[in-house]
Amino acid sequence: MNRPPRFTIARDSIRGGVARLGGDEFHHLRDVMRLKAGARVALIDERGAEYRGVIRSFEARQAVIEVESEGAAARESRHAARTVALGAAIIKGPRMDFLVEKAAELGAAELWPIVSARAVALTPGREKIARWRRLVAAAAKQSLAAFPMEIRPPLGFADLIRIAPGDTLRVSCAIGGEPLGAVIRRTKPERILIVCGPEGDFDREEQAMAEQAGFVRVGLGPNRLRSETAALAALSIAAGALGELDGGI
Repeated sequence: MNRPPRFTIARDSIRGGVARLGGDEFHHLRDVMRLKAGARVALIDERGAEYRGVIRSFEARQAVIEVESEGAAARESRHAARTVALGAAIIKGPRMDFLVEKAAELGAAELWPIVSARAVALTPGREKIARWRRLVAAAAKQSLAAFPMEIRPPLGFADLIRIAPGDTLRVSCAIGGEPLGAVIRRTKPERILIVCGPEGDFDREEQAMAEQAGFVRVGLGPNRLRSETAALAALSIAAGALGELDGGI
């Protein structure tokens, strides 16, 4: 059965079983996809809850949608599935935007932007974080993700080490480490935090902190990868390994 087209909506735009979809999403629904009254659609809000409904009418700047069903908020049900969080050193310009978008498409549950010693990018401000969240919302819609990736506030490497949950498999990507897929298959974790450094990797002090805190050094293959490539490769490898575990392979 084909899934209906999906659009993002603010939760407060849904009242009394009726959703009013405006802005860019309204333009995409009416002018790009050319959906008509009677078409079935899916809506996803900022909590990750999905609503199914039918377009009833069009007004000047919004579509009126009758909501027929509502799924549980994804953030409330994440504990039921294996999850992967990505801690990525902040890199400059559009490369970080690319990393954010593709990490969301690959199913990361959270992104922890890291301010590391060797990073050359500035700590992102409110506007940059807002842009990343817009990219995440669009990526969740496009990829039919179960929930949109949560973007944590930027933090220093020492702070990440301090607050990283102890019941999580915590790994740091580095050339020469045990293959990430092998570590996941061996430990069978419910939650994973993957940490990737900037160009030139984390410095020695950061690497020592991670090792002392119990982070496992993992490898992604023999090639030297750029920061965003390493992060996305790690997510792909983790997804494949977790898929094998869930499938009983």
